[in-house]
Amino acid sequence: MGMQLSGGCLCRFIRFTAVNPLSCHSCSCDICQKHSGCQTAVWLEFRSSDVEWTGEGGMPSLFRSSAASSRAFCARCGSSVGAMDDNPVVALLSGIFDDGASVQLSPQSHSFQDMKPEWWRKLMPDVLDE
Repeated sequence: MGMQLSGGCLCRFIRFTAVNPLSCHSCSCDICQKHSGCQTAVWLEFRSSDVEWTGEGGMPSLFRSSAASSRAFCARCGSSVGAMDDNPVVALLSGIFDDGASVQLSPQSHSFQDMKPEWWRKLMPDVLDE
């Protein structure tokens, strides 16, 4: 088993442990902006079977956000938790992990750079994905 990561929402009603991260990326699409309340979201992806919902609230509440994915949030405090894709992938927002400084949370790529506002580009210039 790989490194175990844990985290949860603001009120701790939704808690999880997760192992074997598949990838970490950032995204500036309009759906991620609305879901997170930020110009850019950072996601850590896992196979659904590698995420265990351990808190009193169990699995987070879901809102269908696109044809292939639902956004996850805490029904008690409203914290954004992540996204659950129709394929067996759970993407968790990096800000909900207990160890936010973990190297595991370093994005390896950035999606939808073209949707960043101009002022954000000055702070975080676009980069070419390698």
